[in-house]
Amino acid sequence: MLSSDNAAVNAPDPTHTQAAPVTHYENFPVASWLCPAHLRQPIAALYAFARAADDMADEGTATAAERLADLQSYRAELHAIAQGQAPQPRWMGIFGPLQFNIQQHQLPVALLDDLLSAFIQDIEKTRDAATYADRAELLDYCRRSANPVGRLLLHLYGVHDAAALQQSDAICTALQLINFWQDLSEDIPRGRWYLTDADCAQHGVSRQDLAVLQVTPSIQKLIASNAYWARDSMQKGLNLVHRLPGRIGWELRLVVQGGLCILDKVDAQQGHNLHTRRTIHKKDGPRLLWRALWM
Repeated sequence: MLSSDNAAVNAPDPTHTQAAPVTHYENFPVASWLCPAHLRQPIAALYAFARAADDMADEGTATAAERLADLQSYRAELHAIAQGQAPQPRWMGIFGPLQFNIQQHQLPVALLDDLLSAFIQDIEKTRDAATYADRAELLDYCRRSANPVGRLLLHLYGVHDAAALQQSDAICTALQLINFWQDLSEDIPRGRWYLTDADCAQHGVSRQDLAVLQVTPSIQKLIASNAYWARDSMQKGLNLVHRLPGRIGWELRLVVQGGLCILDKVDAQQGHNLHTRRTIHKKDGPRLLWRALWM
């Protein structure tokens, strides 16, 4: 964490404190007009940090070794700017705003580091053609890949009690699981296996069965079971929307409903998400708003 002395000496250039606008497709609003104005920039800075790291892990044609090297450099830069060092030119547009907001809001750097550890794990798992043994192992990944986002937002909102953090974790874990089941048609061909060994064994489904992307009754039951798991996790966190006041609470309601909308689409596909990825469209908007209103 930055000391007050370091912050004074190494304050970021004011021209590098504004995060770029959010343009990437997401299942939920990010730093939208519903978010309080004074929090839009810190949320945009957090999003830019995570989005760039995710792209390093996922996008382009780099080798696993190149991706890991980039992410290790990115991780080192995070800890350098957290100690008050000036951001390097390579990622100035990301780490300039992030450093400013770490200073302004005392953001927990350990949570940002957790995100990077999850991205690194993704690369290593894919490189090694490795799978997740069971749901406990996958939940540990979610603890680092998704839950820090909710905890960082609650930190910005000034909410720190244990019950709220637990509910936030349940929602974020659900959103991560929903994303897995939404993306099966993309992840499986790339060698990313989020349906666990234990779940596959329980339903009599092999990796070879999944790799051919053909729906069978056993695969339908496997996916339905995992979709139910995600929905159950979301239900455990829903009361958090009533704990956050005003526009913050409405932002969370739409995040939750965006995730549940995708989950409804996965359920309706009855296993055909193996080869077709469904997303949220403008026509889903009225239903999302109606459901958010009646939460």
